[in-house]
Amino acid sequence: MPRPALLRPESDFQTNMQAGMSDAMSFSGSDSDDPMEKDETELELEKLVFGDDTGFHERLKSHRQELGVRGQSRIAQSKQKEPDSLEEEGLEDVDDADLFFIDSRPSVVDVPDLFLAHNSDENEAQSDHGDPPAWIDSDDERIVVSLASNPRLRKLRIAETEDLVNGKEYTKRLRRQFERLYPVPEWANPSAATKQAPRKRRKTSNSSDSSDINVSGDEMSIDSDELSTQPLAKLLQNTTSLTQPTPAASASRKKLRPEVIDIHRTKDVGTAQPSSITSLQFHPTHPLLLSSGPSSTLTLHHISPHPPNPNPTLTTLHLRSTPLTTSLFHPPSGNRIFFAGRRRYFHIWDLESGKVEKISRIIGHGENQRSMERFKLSPCGRWMGLVGSSRKGGGTINILDANTCQWVAEVRVEGKGGVADFEWWGDGEGMVVVGKGGEAVEWDGREKRVVARWTDEGAVGTTVVALGGPGAGPKPLGGDRWIAVGSSSGIVNIYDRRKWTTASSVPERPKPVRAFDQLTTPTSHLEFSPDGQVLCMASRWKRDALRLVHLPSCIVYRNWPTSSTPLGRITSVAWAPNGEVLAVGNEQGKVRLWEVRG
Repeated sequence: MPRPALLRPESDFQTNMQAGMSDAMSFSGSDSDDPMEKDETELELEKLVFGDDTGFHERLKSHRQELGVRGQSRIAQSKQKEPDSLEEEGLEDVDDADLFFIDSRPSVVDVPDLFLAHNSDENEAQSDHGDPPAWIDSDDERIVVSLASNPRLRKLRIAETEDLVNGKEYTKRLRRQFERLYPVPEWANPSAATKQAPRKRRKTSNSSDSSDINVSGDEMSIDSDELSTQPLAKLLQNTTSLTQPTPAASASRKKLRPEVIDIHRTKDVGTAQPSSITSLQFHPTHPLLLSSGPSSTLTLHHISPHPPNPNPTLTTLHLRSTPLTTSLFHPPSGNRIFFAGRRRYFHIWDLESGKVEKISRIIGHGENQRSMERFKLSPCGRWMGLVGSSRKGGGTINILDANTCQWVAEVRVEGKGGVADFEWWGDGEGMVVVGKGGEAVEWDGREKRVVARWTDEGAVGTTVVALGGPGAGPKPLGGDRWIAVGSSSGIVNIYDRRKWTTASSVPERPKPVRAFDQLTTPTSHLEFSPDGQVLCMASRWKRDALRLVHLPSCIVYRNWPTSSTPLGRITSVAWAPNGEVLAVGNEQGKVRLWEVRG
């Protein structure tokens, strides 16, 4: 069936379309070349989005006023016009180069008169120290820096009204401010270097080996002026207690009882040293104690336990780059100090003059004396013994004259491992040398030969030897009664030499009077008291490893040390000349004193 209701709207739509097309044709045909006029709303919207000529000129003027020094100066020089003329004439005829610039290089700025006044020849000489610069940057004069605008740069101003400086002046003022905070050191000052030129070490040729040893300051690797100290007389002139001699040990001293010892701790010596104390010795006549260690410093302490300043430090001597191993007073007067480390030289400090001399070689024996760290001085003061380098077949001891430092003789010990230790006889006329395998030789300095050989019983790695009891033993062997030998197992054998009346009577394998097994680690120190009544034995490989032995009973004291005795790891031991004070140095750099009363 037909649907007339749907055909009616379609005919109406076609009628409307035809009417619209006819209107459009009539509009296009009527004056199409003229644009449509803009109403007020459209004009206002276009002004907000794109702007107009009047707004462009106003914003250009405000932008020119906000330009920096570089762009403002160039634009101001190119165009100097009044605001009215800009509005009248516009910018149509202005060149683009005058409106824009490219910031490719610093612009040249006229320097104010105030800046020119400060850029004088005097200031230039002060900043450059008279030396011409090695390189000049031409752009430094074109760079302009504002000192007033930056708070960190205001201190560089000379006057309060000063502001702009160029790059060259800015560099000079920065250098001047740096030198105020960090002055030029002495080594960088040419004038000071020429006044104090370092003394050059004199080169010695091989031909000088045939001459005597030169101990002058020219051969010293360290300037002798730095090693000069005050003489001992000046150090002692204001201290009356130091000028009084210390009484030596005498035979009339009361006898100590065995098993229990009356010992009391006194004030420690000075303060803790920066390193361990590897060497300790009392002065033979004055109440002085000498200490040294790897810190390259020798220290003289005044032994005076009375307040308010007990046991103060008297003086010190520092030797650069030389960790010290041994330091000893020169007997019998003690006016000189011999000290050395693991080096090919040793030094002698003359306490009377304060001068320090260096002995750098042993003529003809430099090959087997590569280090001079281990040495001992004879009790008579005439000889100095140095442990030489070990060889495959044993070791050697070089004997020097302690006064001239010239080589005198050589003592050789057979056996594996070389020399373990040696000890001078009590009269200084000979020595006993022990090898690491337990071999021992008695060397007579008067005859310059070995007079006896013997072997330590049960020796397993001999480490140290000591002699004690002067005057109570056989005179042909130095007069010492006791000899103690320590080993790496901690066993200490002690022998009575009174049975050895002559060198020929020394048995090849003597029997010890007593073998001490109180130490469980290698024995490092054996020291007899000057009167021969006490033997101190210690080991540095274990804390508090120290024991005292009564002689002649050979009984170990049981009441000291106790579990609370502050010994630490012991690195050195020394007895006072009268035998009444025991000094112990430890690995912490402390020197502790004990007084033996009976």
